[in-house]
Amino acid sequence: MKSYIRANEGLRLKPYKCSANRLTIGYGRNLDDIGITKDEAEMMLTNDTDRCLSALSAIFGDNFLYKLSHQRKVVLVDMMYNLGKTRFLTFKKMIQAVKDKDFNEASVQLLDSKYARQLPERSERNAGMMRISGRK
Repeated sequence: MKSYIRANEGLRLKPYKCSANRLTIGYGRNLDDIGITKDEAEMMLTNDTDRCLSALSAIFGDNFLYKLSHQRKVVLVDMMYNLGKTRFLTFKKMIQAVKDKDFNEASVQLLDSKYARQLPERSERNAGMMRISGRK
């Protein structure tokens, strides 16, 4: 059954408009009418945060998970998740401050950005967590 549907629908990994002008993805999933389930959203969140952790490990080194407090990791994953890797990498001074373990400077650099102007509450929370996190 699934192989027949796969053959008929084809696989598209990015959203597209089907012949009925509905936003569609995967093997013909109609996002406009069906959407996704909470379980699917949770699975996507898990996959996306895993991808963020991998990207951050590449930036900060393999010991990334062990060098920072949980709160600081949460901040960096949140920023990577929201910004994407390309835009996250534009935070050169913040990244260097984190590498130098100068978390006050990292929070200053986080707030000195278009990101902070666009998302003031989120960036203030993240800067506070970066600045006063429990250890290291």
